Amino acid sequence: MSWGLSNRVSRLTKDGRMVMLAVDHGYFQGPTTGLENPRATVTPLLPYADSLMLTRGVLRTSVDPSQKLPIVLRVSGGTSILKELSDEVVTTSIEEAIRLNASAVAVSIFVGSEHEKETLANLSELVNEGERYGMPVLAVTAVGREMARDARYLGLACRIAAELGASLVKTYYCEDFHKVVEGCPVPVLIAGGKKLPEKDALQLAFNAVSEGAVGVDMGRNIFQSSNPVGMIKAVRAVVHEGKTADEALRVLGGEQAAKARLR
Repeated sequence: MSWGLSNRVSRLTKDGRMVMLAVDHGYFQGPTTGLENPRATVTPLLPYADSLMLTRGVLRTSVDPSQKLPIVLRVSGGTSILKELSDEVVTTSIEEAIRLNASAVAVSIFVGSEHEKETLANLSELVNEGERYGMPVLAVTAVGREMARDARYLGLACRIAAELGASLVKTYYCEDFHKVVEGCPVPVLIAGGKKLPEKDALQLAFNAVSEGAVGVDMGRNIFQSSNPVGMIKAVRAVVHEGKTADEALRVLGGEQAAKARLR
């Protein structure tokens, strides 16, 4: 890595671990539950995230420019939930990412999908541009409706992303997740995926980190929680302090009790 690229990657982590807050859902889902008002959702969570993943539109309109949190800018899109999701293009240039002071850019790849080649080309072109400007690329291994989230498939997708030059890979947790990590020569973090009960989401984070993930990129399991601030604190306890799911749940419970006393 060039010094600039390496420096940007280092901004995303704390002590080699990462709690990324994902709020980029609207680029294909529209006003997702909990993100109807992005500014109201994001603002109270910023002090507890290590980085923030979002689109340029939400960054410009909903994040105070005085904040110091590293930004991971979503730069792929062009389709909605009404169409074939894999038919994406690059929607935001590296130059724009630099103007927005992003620490990394994120692009989805759809291995095994109808538009696999095009999404892998998107990744490759971004890596080429990123190398020119010192901008890391996070590859997101998106999963289509018919693709199983098993170690063989996710291991294939993550390895391809690394081979094409991604600096980081975001994928899903699965059985034998350690095999996915072992086969990927760049850092791996997990997506939170669909909304889960709080304990299940914390167990997911604990299992992933225990098996080699550098951290999590969670969205719905935080901002759709009944206590989003308490939940992100609990996730931090797992990722940065090595707390078990039960121990982290007590962090969430303490936050909920404190919130109740203020009412």
